[in-house]
Amino acid sequence: MTELWQGLTRAVQLIITLDPEVLEITGRTLRIAGASCILASLISLPLGSLIHFGRFRGKRALVSVIQTLFAVPTVIIGLFVFVLFSRSGPFGELGILFTPTAMVIGQMILITPILLGLTISALNGVSKEIVETATSLGASGFQLALLTLREARYAVVAALVLGFGRAISELGIAMMIGGNIRGFTRVMTTAISLATTRGELELALALGMLLLLLALIINIALNRLQQR
Repeated sequence: MTELWQGLTRAVQLIITLDPEVLEITGRTLRIAGASCILASLISLPLGSLIHFGRFRGKRALVSVIQTLFAVPTVIIGLFVFVLFSRSGPFGELGILFTPTAMVIGQMILITPILLGLTISALNGVSKEIVETATSLGASGFQLALLTLREARYAVVAALVLGFGRAISELGIAMMIGGNIRGFTRVMTTAISLATTRGELELALALGMLLLLLALIINIALNRLQQR
């Protein structure tokens, strides 16, 4: 119990004194998660609008498949991306395996179905009267999509916040295609795992506390958006 208390005390000191290693790992985690969330949103928002407004056979089945992908294991995505960008893979010549770029791609693949499914749900929640009124006034398809997204903006932003939280907390993809290289691809989750196995309790606890703090901030933001 004494060792745990000492570890917690030292962890708080590392955070308060702005330990360079802690700041570096935290900053890299936020950059990679933020980039993957932005790229995923650029795919999910227009594609979600197309699926929502589109009328085609198999639409319900497609939405069900998207929702099923919410729970895909991160190690499966990590394996998929590893095969794509390994030396013998179809994109091996790019040489981006074990780089932050590969991690961004992996996390983007992870959270895109989440953002896509939640975007479709958000658009479904917009009152049909608004859509019908805009249609009767001669709104084009593009204008209709923008109007619907505007009405569903709080739910859409909540989806983005949730996707960002999913990205910063994942471990499998970061470990498999990032390689946990110090000063290059090491993020909070992989650093916590490595520090724990090495017995570096103070660093592991400091990063764990920061990760919990980020999760708390994300939860508070998500709850406020949902209340709106």
